[in-house]
Formats: sequence, C-alpha cells, structure tokens
Amino acid sequence: MKLKNFALLAGVAGLLAACGGSSVVEPEDLNGQRVFFAFNSSEISDAARDNLLGQALYMKSHEDVKVQVAGNCDERGSTEYNLALGARRANAAKKVLVGEGIDAKRISTISYGKERPLVKGTGEDVWKFNRNATTTIK
Repeated sequence: MKLKNFALLAGVAGLLAACGGSSVVEPEDLNGQRVFFAFNSSEISDAARDNLLGQALYMKSHEDVKVQVAGNCDERGSTEYNLALGARRANAAKKVLVGEGIDAKRISTISYGKERPLVKGTGEDVWKFNRNATTTIK
C-alpha cells in the first residue's frame, strides 16, 4: 500500500513539475512593485503576469487601496515615442489587474517615458531595468 501511495505522489509531483507551477505571491506592500518589459514592447511576460496576479491578490484583500501604475522606458527613442510606449505598458499592467476583478476606478495610469530611469547608465544591463511598469499606492 505504501508503494502505491508513493507512486501516486511521485506522479502528482511530476505533473506539477511539467506544468511549470505558478509563482504567484501576494506582496506585503504594493509600493515599488515592478513588472519588466522587453525592448520596444508592452507585452506582459509570464513573470510579469505572476507579479500582477500577486498584486491583484493584495488589492482583493485590501479593498480600500487605490494604486497608480507608471509606465517607464529606457533612454532610447524620442520623448514622444517613449511617453506613448510607457502609457501602453501602464495600461497593459492595468488590464491584467482589471481582468482579475479589480475595479478599474481603483487604478490610475501615467507614463513617464524615459524621464525617470530606475538605474542610471547605458547598455542593456541598465536598460532592462528601466523598461517597467511601477505600482504605487495612492
């Protein structure tokens, strides 16, 4: 009987490993929560989605919280282009939160384009951090 249970548990563990599992974690605080984007993209990655799902869990358990999602870009491109891309990034993050049942009225968006880099400098090792949407409690 024990061997049968072990085989069943091993099968379940294998199935979970094959599915990749989820890394959704509710953060202790939403301030400074960031999701990152690929170059010239506002597409939500799997890692970003997991982060946003955790943010949605937080907002569901803190119904009085309102947030602002700020879209940011790296230094490449014109000011106008980056303001538009930052807006798309902020709205993509908001769309995930709203899709998880968070009232859209609780989420404002803003774009800072390339004006507020998280990390100063040049090169992909810096730029990858500056392409983000940052959540702040309002």
